[in-house]
Amino acid sequence: MSDRGSNAGLAGGGAIYGLGIFGAWVYFWQQADQFWEYVWAIFQGLFWPAFMVYELFDALGK
Repeated sequence: MSDRGSNAGLAGGGAIYGLGIFGAWVYFWQQADQFWEYVWAIFQGLFWPAFMVYELFDALGK
């Protein structure tokens, strides 16, 4: 019995995350006005889920 295709569902999640990164980059890039804000936008685009979870917990804690 072959295990081929057993990770097919994981590839779909990676594609969704990749699209989320590009979408976050577009959003944060449009919000930036200065050089360091563009650098920060690249960082935020990569780690947007962490920022989102932090903001969610921050909102629930207040």
